Amino acid sequence: MPASPIRKLAPFAVAAKQKGLKVYHLNIGQPDLPTPQEGLDALHHVGRTVLEYSPSQGYQSYREKLVGYYAKYNISLTPDDIMVTTGGSEAVQFAFMACLNPGDEVIVPEPAYANYMGFACETGAVVRTITTKIENGFALPPVEEFEKMINERTRAILICNPNNPTGTLYTKDELLQIRDLVKKYDLYLFADEVYREYVYADEPYVSALHLEGIEQNVVVIDSVSKRYSECGIRIGAFISRNKELMAAVLKFGQARLSPPLVGQVVAEASLDAPQQYHKDVYDEYVERRNCLVEGLNRIPGVYSPMPMGAFYTVVQLPVDDSDDFCRWCLEEFSYEGETVMMAPATGFYATPGAGKNQVRIAYVLKIEDLKRALVVLEKALAAYNAR
Repeated sequence: MPASPIRKLAPFAVAAKQKGLKVYHLNIGQPDLPTPQEGLDALHHVGRTVLEYSPSQGYQSYREKLVGYYAKYNISLTPDDIMVTTGGSEAVQFAFMACLNPGDEVIVPEPAYANYMGFACETGAVVRTITTKIENGFALPPVEEFEKMINERTRAILICNPNNPTGTLYTKDELLQIRDLVKKYDLYLFADEVYREYVYADEPYVSALHLEGIEQNVVVIDSVSKRYSECGIRIGAFISRNKELMAAVLKFGQARLSPPLVGQVVAEASLDAPQQYHKDVYDEYVERRNCLVEGLNRIPGVYSPMPMGAFYTVVQLPVDDSDDFCRWCLEEFSYEGETVMMAPATGFYATPGAGKNQVRIAYVLKIEDLKRALVVLEKALAAYNAR
């Protein structure tokens, strides 16, 4: 199992705090914005005398309500197309376990969410990565590059859209080309769409569930963690219109018994959050994105593309070893009693040596903290390179 690039430096952050330093956490996608009041009210008023097992596929009432949520995006589903999971992470695990045998290959654009590699290790699947470049905003490579990687062991293509860690939003044309490839070779298309709410382009959002002709091949991974700032309730969803696949996945769901009861209560109530809640959160992320990216690109030698989705960016730094730099920031550096924590980008690549001068930064801190973190980062880079 690979170590998490997001969490592996946590002991250094703990030690830095024990020394009295303030650490700006730019490393992890933990929103600081409030959970909807509707969800909190439901949590505070759980009217049960027994906290029982829930059904393995999740509560019917929640799945019915989710059908209405997806309909707002012109996605037509039934409750039987949805299985509630213990976070989006379990949905990825179930996709790998139900669709891939040991040794089967899944093609993933890199940099990619690091836990995909871990889930592949758990299930015996093989991740084959196709590298995207910071110079063109991490856009998908030409479909011909994907096709070159397909062989008799290829079973699936996995995309994250909007993307974690890059913040890239894939265009409709890119998705249609992937659709054609999936159809031609009868592959699965796994689409991690947990950042659907955070799209900063004018064009309508295109989901894998919108793609015609591959309805039986598409699996969508979803989660309420980032949508409602509810990472801790561990509620996600596995979505497919393929009835045979849903029946197979239910067996894995029965083996782990049930998704979290209280989490489903909170998530179901959160679907009633008013539109103003979503607008306020969206507007705040746009402001943070602009503040961070403009500030990064003012630092000598630093470059960040403008992310068009999610709340991350992969940043190029004037360092030779981002793993060493990120550790050094926590272990040896401080500026006026403060330092920064970032996720080295090497952990988001499978290609050896890739991402050595890159980090992933999450803009999940308030504007004042982001501005201060930028000052500290600039001081850290100057000190690190002057050693």
